[in-house]
Amino acid sequence: MKGILDFSKPLYVLAPLAGLTDLPFRSVVKKFGADLTVSEMISSNALVHNSKKSLKMVEKSPLESPYSVQIAGADEGVVREAVEILNGIDGIDIIDLNCGCPVPKIVSHGSGSSLLLDLPKMGSIIRTIKETSRKPLTSAKVRIGFQEKRPVDIAKTVEDAGADFIAVHGRTRAGKFKSPVDYDAIRQIKEAVQIPVIANGDITDYKKAKWVLEYTGADGVMIGRGAVGRPWIFYQLKHGVPDDQIDPSLKRDIILEHFDQMIAFYGDYGAVLFRKHLHTYSKAGYRGASAFRDRVNRTADPQEMRELIEAFFDPTNGL
Repeated sequence: MKGILDFSKPLYVLAPLAGLTDLPFRSVVKKFGADLTVSEMISSNALVHNSKKSLKMVEKSPLESPYSVQIAGADEGVVREAVEILNGIDGIDIIDLNCGCPVPKIVSHGSGSSLLLDLPKMGSIIRTIKETSRKPLTSAKVRIGFQEKRPVDIAKTVEDAGADFIAVHGRTRAGKFKSPVDYDAIRQIKEAVQIPVIANGDITDYKKAKWVLEYTGADGVMIGRGAVGRPWIFYQLKHGVPDDQIDPSLKRDIILEHFDQMIAFYGDYGAVLFRKHLHTYSKAGYRGASAFRDRVNRTADPQEMRELIEAFFDPTNGL
């Protein structure tokens, strides 16, 4: 696809997750197998008001190519201005519109999944991005409805607006993150549109990812929470390695790479920020996990924390 994405084989995409899929995490999954990484969701309003935090969120690792920036917005004029700002930033290959975020604060502003209540408006905003952007590709991430399921109507609107591909979370906004994912709806979308379809929702391990690709016929899978605490899932998918065959040494290497990237990006404070990741990484399969987490919570020195990680995630420490 315009030399940016190859849909001739399944595409493995890291989903944007606020507070988790920052540059260090994205660089790790990119190095170990993700085909495409996406920024955390960025407010168009914040970009237009020159928010330093938002501009930092746009930054990418040198490894991140191709790279997508996801924006949220409900005002066409503001979205256009935000896209013009992104046009001036090198290294962005795709601008993605969030049409699925269920968080009340986002919905109350008319953004995210609120756009699913007004499909002509959603289509118009996507078209505005497409016409304004000087980046190679435009995409949208959607849910299958707000209250009621309207998967095909939504997908057709995205396609007709000129998007190059679509990522589909198989729940309605009302379903948030707890209702069963409707993979049949994703399959219906794949059958109804000509643009590539990326399946998203409850893809938590290698086996599930393979099943979703086969069942829905999707052109790829987008993995979010399933990659938190197990970013090696992209390595598994890329190299065909089932869960029971993943090398503990590879896990340790990935965790250390993640830690090093955190320090490089955030400075010494990255050690403190990394605690939440270590809590997840150590959840299962290691002796002394509770004591390790307690120690981590009291450690702020990067060198000391790295030594703790090396010792704890030693391949011989598995249960």
